[in-house]
Amino acid sequence: MSGLNSPPATQVTSQAPAQGASLAAAQPMSTGETADQALTRAQAAAQAKRFGEAAGICNDVLAAIPDQPAALALLGIVSAMAGDPERGIALLQKAIQLRPGNAAWYAHLSSWCRVTYRMEEALASGQESVRLDPNNPDHLVNMSLVFVDVDDRERAAVCLLRALGLKHDHADGHLALAQTLLAAGDFEPGWMEYEWRNLTEAGKATMPATTSAAWNGMHIPNGRLLLVGDQGYGDTIQFARYIPMVAERCQEIVLGCSAEMRPLLESIPGVKQYCHRWTDVPGHAAYARLSSLPYLFHTTEDTIPAKVPYLKADPARVAYWRERLAAELPPGVRRIGLAWSGRPTHPNNRRRSLSLSRLVPLASAGPAVFVSLQKPIPPDDMDLLPLFPGMTDSAPDFGETAALMENLDLIITVDTAMGHLAGALARPVWIMLSKAADWRWLLERTDSPWYPTARLFRQDKPGAWDEVILRLRDALAEELASGTKPLVSAEAAAD
Repeated sequence: MSGLNSPPATQVTSQAPAQGASLAAAQPMSTGETADQALTRAQAAAQAKRFGEAAGICNDVLAAIPDQPAALALLGIVSAMAGDPERGIALLQKAIQLRPGNAAWYAHLSSWCRVTYRMEEALASGQESVRLDPNNPDHLVNMSLVFVDVDDRERAAVCLLRALGLKHDHADGHLALAQTLLAAGDFEPGWMEYEWRNLTEAGKATMPATTSAAWNGMHIPNGRLLLVGDQGYGDTIQFARYIPMVAERCQEIVLGCSAEMRPLLESIPGVKQYCHRWTDVPGHAAYARLSSLPYLFHTTEDTIPAKVPYLKADPARVAYWRERLAAELPPGVRRIGLAWSGRPTHPNNRRRSLSLSRLVPLASAGPAVFVSLQKPIPPDDMDLLPLFPGMTDSAPDFGETAALMENLDLIITVDTAMGHLAGALARPVWIMLSKAADWRWLLERTDSPWYPTARLFRQDKPGAWDEVILRLRDALAEELASGTKPLVSAEAAAD
């Protein structure tokens, strides 16, 4: 179902690059307008995500006053947010060199160095931002993220507690603390803090205003409950396991979620009606976000509902893919599904996406054929498909992909919805994880309490994919050499 958050000029919140943003359109400086006035206008444009307009104004200021530090800094910020973090870093560094001492510029530089895995620079710049402005909770939250990436979670927690002491309702700070706690397996306080995600700028946009009550887990024997898929595809798949548990407490469940999820979720036991438009949602006594269900059911690591499969593919489509793959691929050879890039609009996509060229070593691991689960295949990767024996194109939607997965021996994927789907179907799945990985994969483990058939391959340091892929290749070679030995034992799948 279907923002830039900042204080003064050049203080645009540094998040992941906005996809598809352009820096082309410009609105020139007005006649008689001062540089400060123009930059105020540029800041307003940046706040509204009109990056092209903001960049154009900054360029006009720089044409009139070369090396104007504030213009360089703001141009760096909007360049990074429009998808060019390297240029953004260079411009911020130049602005700081010309005018040191601006804490916000150091904070933005730290954020973008972190995104591009320049961790020493991220750490140094973040610490300088806090030194210059020690009572700024935003800088402390940014600093905590850097500490998490370099495995200093104790100092990350110190930063977050200090930030929340300065601003008790800092939603992003609470969410960062939640993710730190959940990754460490400290579920009870973690789920409590995780509820603050609904008050972040992104979280507020997940639901319209509603007059129904927020569900607290109570029994509703004579009423209707609306469950809302409020996060990404992978999150929705992960938390869908709770729906039958909710159905035991409510007379009727209406599931509100994206149209893409419908083939997977509408047949889950307990779902009476599926809606993908708010206007189709019927009256209901209460509502709950799917991502709140672990909190409402007081989930601990020992009580995760991990019985798989909890999603099922359409048997007719499974049969279709069985026949199609039998016709297209050689018999008696292991079939390996590959997904190497996430949804481009995902805020963390840069950290969880690869070029297909990075996975070429897998193609020589042993006798296997490969099936693309990538939707869509990036244009730059199309020419690489012939390097993977038998590479077949992907299924068009989640329902078809589920049916296709039922006919594969193994799925290898980066941390995207494909990993969640394979795990929910109880298919053998190997998941490549960035450092720091998302909270749901916990710390250091090679298995997952959420998905018994998953095996995790983690980066040893931020951005270091090559070593992960070499470990994957060795593991795949060992499995392929085992002949008909199952990649995941029947006992493991049944646990």
